[in-house]
Amino acid sequence: MTWLQRYRLRAFLASSLWIIPVCGVVLALVVSPALRRFDAATRWTLFGFGPDGARAVLGGLVASIFTFVVFVFSILLVAVQIASANLTPRVIAGILSHRPVRVCLGLMVFTFVYGLAVLGRIEDTVPQLPAAVVIGSSLASIVAFLYLIDHLARRLRPVSVLSQVGREGARVIESIYPQRLAESREETAAPAATDGGQEPLVVRSQAGGVVLAFDVAGLVAAARATQSLIELVPRVGDFVARGDPLFRVLGGGGPRAEELLQQGIALGPERTIEQDPAFAFRIIVDIAAKALSPAINDPTTAVLAIDQLHHLLRNVGTRRLDTGRVRDQEGRLRLVYRTPDWEAFVDLALTEVRQYGADSIQVARRLRALLEDLIAVLPPERHAPLKAELRRLKRSIERAFDDPEDRTRAEQGDSQGLGGLEPQVEPE
Repeated sequence: MTWLQRYRLRAFLASSLWIIPVCGVVLALVVSPALRRFDAATRWTLFGFGPDGARAVLGGLVASIFTFVVFVFSILLVAVQIASANLTPRVIAGILSHRPVRVCLGLMVFTFVYGLAVLGRIEDTVPQLPAAVVIGSSLASIVAFLYLIDHLARRLRPVSVLSQVGREGARVIESIYPQRLAESREETAAPAATDGGQEPLVVRSQAGGVVLAFDVAGLVAAARATQSLIELVPRVGDFVARGDPLFRVLGGGGPRAEELLQQGIALGPERTIEQDPAFAFRIIVDIAAKALSPAINDPTTAVLAIDQLHHLLRNVGTRRLDTGRVRDQEGRLRLVYRTPDWEAFVDLALTEVRQYGADSIQVARRLRALLEDLIAVLPPERHAPLKAELRRLKRSIERAFDDPEDRTRAEQGDSQGLGGLEPQVEPE
């Protein structure tokens, strides 16, 4: 199985809502005859149900579990609509693929199918152990239903969604940029063995889509096997059309190499966070922009989004960002790919929030506190874009607030937006 096939299989299993419920159906059909034979061999007594009582109890439980399944799907549809309208459509996939949702649905579907199987076998005698399992799984399904309602209500809060995206973004930043600025060292290694006079082999995309991820280890192995240097042309998160260049290969290649390279990159319809740290910023900024729209007008949610942007910017600002160069074991450069630089992260995180929140004192104060803190804690080589953004913020405040007192209030940094003043740190 190639890397691309494994990637697609993992993505399919991780994002599909229906797989665990279908497994629940299969499990119920397998467990039902096994427990029935075990019950007949051991002659369990347990609740001592008679046929009529068992039919009444199990029939009521099975009907209620089916109702729960319908309610859960209805709740998910409402949750998707709310999340799309109030937050951003880019969080929908995370809601539907969330593990507690799939597990709770799987338990309910198992209980429903298994209960029907047991009901169909109640004749003159009652299989006591299977009936007890139906009762136990039904009680567990009721608890799961109550838990799921509470869990979704808490998970769909803006702060929960923002915190989850922030955690995923921090994880990706640490994996894509493993070296900190203080730990980085200049690497001296032999260059890749390439033929300088040979035209590079251009590998073009066979389908259109967004670049989701690529196989670093596999591409390096392919470059080493062909004694070449591979350049990934688009950046993760870029859209490529059919026929656009994906790779440039210097010093080697051939039909086999082109086939290997095609299997080392994954395209899809929408960006994911897996190897795309900028997409975490994009989701958070989209939530902030939606909160600042006239239709919603919720600057507090925008401030919560700025909190996560602050955390991510502080994380990425301490890391070495020019890491898109991978060498083999001999130290020869084998793979080159592009990653966002510090200016790109600052622009992505702050420009739209500053523009959409230009007339919000709360947003202006929180942005100033963010910039002042980053200037104070990050290394000097990170200061230039932050100071430029601070000057833009000052000009935006001057344009948005005619009243001198409001303008003075908006120019004060506040980590809470409104409510907690902090001493100002003037840029040099």
